[in-house]
Amino acid sequence: MDANVQAEFELGMIGLGTMGRNLLLNMADHGYKVIGYDKNPKQVELLDTEPGEVPGEKDLARFIAKIKTPRAIVLLVPAGKIVDAVIDELSPLLDEGDLIIDGGNSKWTDTEERVKKLEEKGLHFFGMGISGGEEGARKGPSMMPGGNKAAYEHVKNILESIAAKAKGEPCVTYIGPGASGHYVKMVHNGIEYAIMQLLAEAYELMKEGAGMSNKEIHEVLKSWNEGRLQSFLMEITADIFNYYDPESGEYLLDKILDVAKSKGTGKWTSQFAMDINLPIPSIDVAVSTRDLSKYKSLREKLESRSRVASDKKGLKAELDNFQEELEKAVYFSFVSVYAQGMFLLKTASEAYDWNLNLAEISKIWRSGCIIRSAFLEDMYQAFSAQPPIEHLFGDDEIGAKLQEDLPATRKVISTAMQFGFSLPVFASALNYYQSMHDGRMPTNLIQAQRDYFGAHTYELKGEEGTYHSKWTEAFAPSIRIS
Repeated sequence: MDANVQAEFELGMIGLGTMGRNLLLNMADHGYKVIGYDKNPKQVELLDTEPGEVPGEKDLARFIAKIKTPRAIVLLVPAGKIVDAVIDELSPLLDEGDLIIDGGNSKWTDTEERVKKLEEKGLHFFGMGISGGEEGARKGPSMMPGGNKAAYEHVKNILESIAAKAKGEPCVTYIGPGASGHYVKMVHNGIEYAIMQLLAEAYELMKEGAGMSNKEIHEVLKSWNEGRLQSFLMEITADIFNYYDPESGEYLLDKILDVAKSKGTGKWTSQFAMDINLPIPSIDVAVSTRDLSKYKSLREKLESRSRVASDKKGLKAELDNFQEELEKAVYFSFVSVYAQGMFLLKTASEAYDWNLNLAEISKIWRSGCIIRSAFLEDMYQAFSAQPPIEHLFGDDEIGAKLQEDLPATRKVISTAMQFGFSLPVFASALNYYQSMHDGRMPTNLIQAQRDYFGAHTYELKGEEGTYHSKWTEAFAPSIRIS
């Protein structure tokens, strides 16, 4: 380490792409002395051109020497092997008690391994989910940091200063130990997948079922965004329907290929939910539908052989008040998606001993992040209640609103499906709600089937222990196994 270099900066940023650069400039705007580093000298030079005079450094050892101890260094580099490569290069140059924060969309299990690896070297490692995109990073994101709580105190003031604000409160909080911050961000992204798919399904009902123009759809979404469905995703979706391409004389949306892509965080949400046996059907099916959209040529071939698409035009005439009933179905499904995501967080918290505070998580999502919405205030209040609710559906006010909208939701979904619409998120949101309110499911038959073909045993009502039957006999007595 260069002894002639003065340690004068409070935080360093490694990775000066748009997100890293914007986050660094945000910190500087709030009066913090910060410095950036990137292996690509062009990115460092680009930082030097930004207003605010935030310095960049091209030499890693000099960069580290310029940060006050205990050092706080944020990584905003692509997830995966690059994170490990940066850590391997960085950690030998750090001192015990220094903190590395991974602000990318890393898989939480990778973060868990990095926490353990760096603990052995006396270093702290944080996985911090950041939501809000480029604009959020510059003007105020929602942030979800998880790791050593004492280490969090070292960067708490900086993070609270640069975070988005909701009702004057910063949209950042200490999430919990280990990789809990990246897990919460993963679930945030899963919810995001499902809401985006939900809005796409509502769009198809308006466009194909009701024959509405893009301008008319824009007006409907704009009006919804002024009510209880107000949200960032609703706002930008309304804007998309208003974007007219003057060069082609068409709406840009109508020119975009109907093949959706993803970066994998939605898939992780489904995979890790299944690992703890927790159903999130609306997120699962949103991920699957993006994958299904890739089979464009096959879809077109099969469409030419069926009448499904031609049946859609008559939908509007079958509904008494199309826009009002559709709004209720969207709100109902919207809430169901959030409920699934939050129940996953509750269950994961218990499984991994994270002690997640669902009220605080709801609170920091109210502004800055992609899934911010007016409903998050209701969700915050619901999870703040004492005694705590077990599930979002258990809140009296939210439960009453869902009961009120249930008839319209059933009507929209059942009618639309009769006319050939595929509504994966709408239908899964309704099915989840109805199953969660069903005290008796038909799954006793599944246990009987499993015992019949595989002797997997079953339990009896009001009885202790497990049982097995010889189902091929004329009478299959229940034989207690344990």
